[in-house]
Amino acid sequence: MKTVSMSGSLRANVGKKDAKALRNAGLVPCVIYGGNEQTHFSTPETSFKEIVFTPDVCFIEVDLNGKKYLTILQDIQYHKVSDSVLHADLFELHEDKPITLPVPVVYIGSSPGVLQGGKLVKSIRKVKVNALPKHMPETLTIDLSTLQIGDIVKISAIETNNFTIVDNANTTVCAVKTTRNVVADTPAEEKK
Repeated sequence: MKTVSMSGSLRANVGKKDAKALRNAGLVPCVIYGGNEQTHFSTPETSFKEIVFTPDVCFIEVDLNGKKYLTILQDIQYHKVSDSVLHADLFELHEDKPITLPVPVVYIGSSPGVLQGGKLVKSIRKVKVNALPKHMPETLTIDLSTLQIGDIVKISAIETNNFTIVDNANTTVCAVKTTRNVVADTPAEEKK
């Protein structure tokens, strides 16, 4: 799993006035929870660039005065007009506790069914995966190289290694549907 680094400063005061002063200085008030106690800190808004504006799921390693926390982004609030980040909640991860995250589905290869004129229909973009942080996959890969027209790939076909998929096993991930442009597989003698 991709890990993004973020550094910040612990907050001495927690309140609306303090949060407003931080925002005016270009900082985002944040909180880490899920551990023994909540940790309030602030970080520059630019720290969220690699985390928010990407389809990838990533862990965030937060460095606060030398103490490091491995976290994930749980919730984020934006300004209604400017879309600037107002507040972020981060959830602390523990090596021995499994977590559930939506993991992107990536498609590789060329489908023979699509090359014959079929249409690839991608039904879902992410699949919920439950795993220990060290076993959490960055993506789930679907190989299209064997799919003919009419073939369907369900979640049950995804290979799992040290993790489990939470979503229904019968959910369709993708399918190659027939279209009007399908090239008939007729021998050359018949075409004469």
